[in-house]
Order: sequence, then C-alpha cells, then structure tokens
Amino acid sequence: MEEVPDPFIQEPTDAIVRITSTAICGSDLHLYEVLGPYMHKGDVIGHEPMGIVEEVGSGVTNLRKGDRVVVPFNIACGSCYMCTQGLQSQCETTQVREKGSGAALFGYSELYGSVPGGQAEYLRVPHADYGPVKVGSELPDERYLFLSDILPTAWQAVEYADVPAGGTLAVFGLGPVGQFAGRIGVHRGFRVIGIDPVAERREMAARHGVETLDYSKAIGDELREMTGGRGPDAVVDAVGMEAHGSPVAGFAHQALGLLPDKLAQKAMETGGVDRLAALHASVDAVRRGGTLSLSGVYGGTASPMPLLTMFDKQLQVRMGQCNVRRWTDDILPLVEDDADPLGVMDLVTHRSNLDGAPALYEKFQKKEDGCIKVVLNPAA
Repeated sequence: MEEVPDPFIQEPTDAIVRITSTAICGSDLHLYEVLGPYMHKGDVIGHEPMGIVEEVGSGVTNLRKGDRVVVPFNIACGSCYMCTQGLQSQCETTQVREKGSGAALFGYSELYGSVPGGQAEYLRVPHADYGPVKVGSELPDERYLFLSDILPTAWQAVEYADVPAGGTLAVFGLGPVGQFAGRIGVHRGFRVIGIDPVAERREMAARHGVETLDYSKAIGDELREMTGGRGPDAVVDAVGMEAHGSPVAGFAHQALGLLPDKLAQKAMETGGVDRLAALHASVDAVRRGGTLSLSGVYGGTASPMPLLTMFDKQLQVRMGQCNVRRWTDDILPLVEDDADPLGVMDLVTHRSNLDGAPALYEKFQKKEDGCIKVVLNPAA
C-alpha cells in the first residue's frame, strides 16, 4: 500500500514550527504601500518569527521536535556559492529568478516567492537543515526574537558603514532597525547621533547613549555643526521608502493601487519611484570620503539620485537585504548576556494576539501611542 504523504512536510529538509512569538515590521507595511500588485488574497505575511519545532523532514538532522528556534526571514540553503560567500540573501538555491529577485523571503509577496509567513500559528520552514537558529529554553522570547531580522539587519548596517575607530555614526530613522543600529554603534565605541521626528523614538534611543536630533530641512547643517564642520564619518539610512517627503512619490504609490495587478507590476518594474527625503539628506550630511549604509528598504527602479554630489564627495555606498545567518553567531552571545548590552528587552512597546494585529498595524503606521515595536503571540 502506497504511503500517504504528509500534507505539511513537502520536502525532506522542511520543518514545521509552532509560532510562539512573531513581530510586525516596517517592511510589512511596504507590502501594502508599494508591493501590493504582487500580493494576493490568502497570502500570509510576517517574517520575524520564532517558536517550537513540531516536526522535521527526513533530511533535517540538526533539529528535533521540541527544539526552540528563531527563523531568519530569508530562506537560504547554506551550501551554494552565494551562501558560502556570506551572501545568504542571494542564495542561488532559492533565488526567485522569474522575478529577477534574490533569495526567497517568508511572507513577502510574489516578488520573493509567495512563501507563507510567520504571522500565523504554524510555519513551514524550507531548508530547515540550515536556516533556523537553535536557542536555549530559559530566556524569554524577546531575548531572541529579533535575531530573525531587525537585529542582524542593524548589525550589517553598522558593519557596512565602516566607521573608523572613535568615529561618528549618524542614523536616520529611529524605528526598530535604527534603534538597534544606534545601540550597536554605541556598543562598539562610536559617537552615535540619531535623527527622527518622533519624540518617543528619540527618547528610547537616548536611553541607550545615542545623541538625538529632530528631523528638519537643515539637518545636514546641524550634523556638520556637531562634527567640526565635516559631517559624520558614516550614515545609516534606516528609513527607506517609508520616508514621507515626496508628494510625487506618494501620488505614484496611490496610482499604482488603481491599476490591475499585471499593469501595476510593469509600472513598478520600469518606473517605480521611492520617497527619497531621508536618502538625499543622508547624502548631504555624510562627510566627504565617508560611507552611506542603506538598511531601509527601497523598491523603486527609477528613483532619482544625486550622483554628481555622491561622486564629488567620493562616497562609498553599501546596501542590500540582510544576510541573517552570516551574523547570528556574532550576535547570539550578546542577546544572551545578562547585561543585555544591545537592549533587546527595551524595544517592544505593544503586544497582542493575532486578532489584534490590524489595529496595531494602523498604530505602527501612524506612529501613534508611542508604537515602536509590536510583538504578536498566536497563543494569547
């Protein structure tokens, strides 16, 4: 008699994880604001999950039922050329080639593979023989949860910023990634200046040794005044296309929503424009010969860039999706440190079950009620 295949384990290297905590991320909002044409009814979003392994395929030997794991947002095999170069976000095994995209991502639209995400009770994890990070059982979820995305994203942003010893790092945007980028910079001994228009975000950053400024049109001049007239040695743009500073881009995003999906996809692929206020401010502020590190997500293909200024200032620019598994071994000892040097226990401002997610998405988008980071507990 032929054995009936398991309906959940689809490949030998799959695992099923029961989600204990998952988070709302700013890039989830981009799915609606910009990538809506690539979303379909029934898609499950969410790419910051952790939980308990319920089942593993025959090819998974590093995990067993009952293990507690964090699931990185990008899906990587660990053995292809790109993975061995530490570029797991470009994994050649899971690349979404039909869309010209890098590695598949959990809960991130047709553009990245339409893989169901982690804002659910259970998650099927492909390539579980490599991706999930096994963690201990004693510390609370929030010690580990952010290893799935925002903490390694911030770590990579600071790595890419290449701040000289004793140098100054400016961070545009003090949302969750910007908060961690600032704390990582302070942990490494840099002077860190964080810029954000939201008072609650500035107050949180200041608790962790970050100097803060409100955002203004004169922010470049303010930063130069604080840094001997030169500007900071490096700037992390942790805002991305969330930046509200371009009426033209805002109108373009709204117009895309009025087109049929296929036409909207083509329009995005050939003429997409981002809101670029934070990026242009970063280019203006960073010192000559400095580094601009982009960790905020951008999605436009026709976004105007001040190349004359960038060339004249001899800037280095680094960017890209985070290569999560490249950094987790470096970060894990810090999140388990009793002293909590990166302040992972001082980030979450709101908690809910899955039913409360829509209302909290709205609070997060509108930056109301001091909402900086939301964690969802499916079992609550």
